[in-house]
Amino acid sequence: MTADLRPWEATIRVRTRPADVAGWLVAALSPEAAREVPRAGATITETPPDGLTIVVDAADAGAMRAALNTYLGWVDLAARTARGAAPPALSK
Repeated sequence: MTADLRPWEATIRVRTRPADVAGWLVAALSPEAAREVPRAGATITETPPDGLTIVVDAADAGAMRAALNTYLGWVDLAARTARGAAPPALSK
C-alpha cells in the first residue's frame, strides 16, 4: 500500500462491549482484509482496551466508497454474529 498508488485513506475505529469482542472481530475480519477489494486495501488491528481500527486506502473516490461499504458491512455482520453467539447477559 503506497501513497502513490492509493492516495485516498480512511480510518474506522470501532469500540466494543465487552472488550474481548474486539479480538473476535479482528479474527473474523482479518481473512477478509487479506482479500483486496478492487483498487483498495485495508489493515485491521485490535486497539486496546476495547476496540479495533480499520485503515482503508484506495486508488480513487469510487474505490474508497466501495471499500468503506464493504468493510463496514463486514463489521456489522461480524458484530451481529458475535452478539448472537454471546451468552444472554452479553447480547443486550
